[in-house]
Amino acid sequence: MAKETNIGELIVQLQDGNEAALSQLYDLYSGSLYGLILKIVNDDGLAQDILQDCFVKIWKKANSYSSSKGSFFTWMLNICRNKSIDELRKIERVRTGKDNLKQENVYASTGTETNISAIGLEDHIAKLTEDQQIILKYIYFKGYTQQEVSDELGIPLGTVKTRARSAVQELREIFVSILLLWIAKSI
Repeated sequence: MAKETNIGELIVQLQDGNEAALSQLYDLYSGSLYGLILKIVNDDGLAQDILQDCFVKIWKKANSYSSSKGSFFTWMLNICRNKSIDELRKIERVRTGKDNLKQENVYASTGTETNISAIGLEDHIAKLTEDQQIILKYIYFKGYTQQEVSDELGIPLGTVKTRARSAVQELREIFVSILLLWIAKSI
């Protein structure tokens, strides 16, 4: 493996659009990244396709990498992990016919089978701005961390936090109003 200074130089060259740097980084890291992808998707052909897609994304998003946020290898790992999980979810949605936000489970990580349409959340989410909807989809329905959303969408972490906080606040206000109306009708 190359020395750390050589990796730093390769990263700078990659960010300057040097295809040879991408090729060298591919030679250095593709084996490790492929192993991670294969472990997630458990399909050799799909893993190879995802690896290629990830390196295209690494090429296109190279300028969004910042050493202050972590190592370059970790940044690439996150891209590969997120892409692998997205592909698995896409396959599952196609397999089960669940191809829209309405049918995704709010509490997927806990196994609770509450559906967002069953509690009327879908209609209220649709009232939010598109930016807020996207952030909520990634954080609450796909299980991404705020940092992962920032990396995936290429927007600052502070922006992700602000949009998430404002979206949750708007939903809270909506549900408080609904609750107050329900209580008033019950009296």
